[in-house]
Amino acid sequence: MTTTTIRRAVLSVFDKAGLIELATGLRRHGVELLSSGGTAAQLGERGIPVRSISDYTGAPEILDGRVKTLHPKISGGILARPTPAHEAELREHGIAPIDLVVVNLYPFEQTLARGASRDETVEMIDIGGPTLIRAAAKNHERAAVVVDPADYAGLLAELDETGGSLSEATRRRLAGKAFAHTAAYDAAIAGFFQDEAQDRFPERLTLPLRRAQGLRYGENPHQGAALYVNPRSCIDPAIVACEQLQGKELSYNNILDADAALGLVLDLPGNAVCIIKHTNPCGAATRNDGDLAEAFRQARATDPVSAFGGIVACNGEVDAPLAAELRELFLEAVIAPGFSKDALATLAKKKALRLLRYPGVARRPGGLAFRSVAGGILVQDADASVEELGAAKVVSSRAPTSEELRALDFAWRICKHVKSNAIVFAREGQLVGVGAGQMSRVDSVRLAAQKAQLPLAGTVCASDAFFPFRDGLDAAVEAGATAVVEPGGSIRDEEVIAAANERGVALLFTGARHFRH
Repeated sequence: MTTTTIRRAVLSVFDKAGLIELATGLRRHGVELLSSGGTAAQLGERGIPVRSISDYTGAPEILDGRVKTLHPKISGGILARPTPAHEAELREHGIAPIDLVVVNLYPFEQTLARGASRDETVEMIDIGGPTLIRAAAKNHERAAVVVDPADYAGLLAELDETGGSLSEATRRRLAGKAFAHTAAYDAAIAGFFQDEAQDRFPERLTLPLRRAQGLRYGENPHQGAALYVNPRSCIDPAIVACEQLQGKELSYNNILDADAALGLVLDLPGNAVCIIKHTNPCGAATRNDGDLAEAFRQARATDPVSAFGGIVACNGEVDAPLAAELRELFLEAVIAPGFSKDALATLAKKKALRLLRYPGVARRPGGLAFRSVAGGILVQDADASVEELGAAKVVSSRAPTSEELRALDFAWRICKHVKSNAIVFAREGQLVGVGAGQMSRVDSVRLAAQKAQLPLAGTVCASDAFFPFRDGLDAAVEAGATAVVEPGGSIRDEEVIAAANERGVALLFTGARHFRH
């Protein structure tokens, strides 16, 4: 393993964090500093010896600063290999070897995120920076590259320990990080232009994934795992962006369940609470009087056994009465747009309980949804639609009552968030029974009825896809449903409609399916 003695470095950073400490440490080892623009100015103001790149190359910065470092004396100094032929060429052209490149890039993603104009955003596409980074990373045989201020301390520590040199292992590690950095940067830029062209599913999809945190393990203890943030998903609020106020670190399964809980509660009207277990709702309720504590009690009554160890999401602030209810049940996490001071004091007694705060919004907008399969990624538009049942087609002889229609609307919103085949029994504002993930739709109906802890008489039923036979509707009516909503579209729709009329129940077709595999 070879080492490289650092004698000359290029410093060109937009993010000036740690710059002075780094430059001071490099000068302590006698490293000549080359820099440009604001970086050179800041070093000069602090009395740190620095040579401007323009002075070194003999070429001024031009085109409003678009061209600063693109010069053979810079690129050649970085890319030269430690061979007699390359060293002879450097001497011939008066080029000094450059052993270290410290660069971070124009903040393209941050500029885009704050809604800057197109011209300003395009101007934040860095050209010289990626060129320097890629050159040094390619020539890691001799040069080192640093793109993250978090690596400055380790770099200086190694220089101090070795008397001014960097190991091959360090150079390789930094090169890998550098190429990942420029790849993510280019992916963000590609996404910007693809979004402008409304090319949702381009021939090449590049995702600028950034690791948010390592996880202790995945779905099971023998599986390693980490959480990555994907800016291209365009879904906000998101669990990955929530502020954790207390509790243990989120696990892989916690994150999946929390995402499901947030997605459901944002689709519910009024003051809503839902309880999620293994990504399926096992409780949900909504009220119009602001009493979230009572909404939680009603949600818990859906399936008190399954609620144990679940995740609770609310679409309003957790207040003291709700916190007192939450404290009595073992939960993995609580998600809400806010927590009152008294609620935080109450829940602080449950130190392991995770509290997550998200920005309050009406509901989650659409974007792209990603899912991995062996060897690939499935990409689709996020299922952000919630059909207004007032516009649904009444296909039965009897129309639903106003109370039934409100209950159907509530059930339909929840059914979208249940794993297919999905069946939901509900009454107005309260989930009663859930049948999830069965291979046969009629079995989902029977499971939902079997799981129900509350009376089923007078409930309504929602199905995420059409009933392929009348047996599913028959089973729902026999369980106690008086009205049913489903997408319609089966070749046996007339048979199902006839069954509804025969039994005197209202039947609505939405024309929209909500499979959740």
